[in-house]
Amino acid sequence: MRNTASRRNFLRATAGVASASLLGSSSALVRGAIARPGSGMRFGLVTYLWGQDWDLPTLIRNCAKSRVLGVELRTTHAHKVEPSLNPAQRKEVKKQFDDSPVTMVGIGSNERYDNPNPAVVAKAVEATKAFIKLSHDVGGTGVKVKPDRFHKGVEKEKTIEQIGKALNQLGEFGADWGQEIRLEVHGQCAQLPTISKIMEVARNKNVGVCWNSNGQDLEGKGIEHNFDLVKKRFGATAHVRELEDKRYPYQKLMELLVKMDYSGWVLLEARGKPKDRVAALAQQLKLFNTMVANGQKALDKGKKK
Repeated sequence: MRNTASRRNFLRATAGVASASLLGSSSALVRGAIARPGSGMRFGLVTYLWGQDWDLPTLIRNCAKSRVLGVELRTTHAHKVEPSLNPAQRKEVKKQFDDSPVTMVGIGSNERYDNPNPAVVAKAVEATKAFIKLSHDVGGTGVKVKPDRFHKGVEKEKTIEQIGKALNQLGEFGADWGQEIRLEVHGQCAQLPTISKIMEVARNKNVGVCWNSNGQDLEGKGIEHNFDLVKKRFGATAHVRELEDKRYPYQKLMELLVKMDYSGWVLLEARGKPKDRVAALAQQLKLFNTMVANGQKALDKGKKK
């Protein structure tokens, strides 16, 4: 088991992301103002896809320049923060973040636990443990994982139970390293009722849902109903695409996040190909702050009715 300092640091990072010592211009909270619901949210970047070809110094420099001051490092990308790093290399990665205004939010792994072959699942669990140790060593607070898909000839409920049990095992392991397990709403499991069922099995408090802004969020009874199914299990990260995309109700999402007083990282997982990604990042931050402010106004208006 890791030392108690690691556990304290983890709790501060996941439960107190609005701490004044962590605030930058990527926060919706204005220094000196009374904290309003949603003010603890901060805007960051998932390195898939806009940061996929930036080495680590370039990534940190571009995030600092755009004032998007947090990153989830996707595995396999040019920054090369991988489990293969030796202890000295891990210390150097952590130092680069510590010497910058950019927060290392965590690792975006590609591990999943749906395969009907127990040996494949066991291998994925062990690979995730390696990412957990890596995230700890480089200063992160969690690892993103995936539920993924259902398989022909296997009952869905069996796959759901299997994924949930793997997450419980990883949640317990991750807690000892000060790392949250962040289940991305992904793949054939992306319907929120399915994620809710997985989380009913994955009862470990160190396992959280990473909202992923999928089209499935709008299915059934709609985004608010689906959001409510999992909001009590939200982890410290949520993913969005470009916020001006009218195909997804991002303003409504921000209103829901404000209403629940979410205090985690809202991370951009962009799909477009702008000529100037740094300028585009800065523009996304501006949109985020505007949407959060609008969400706060909507909440105030609702209270007056």
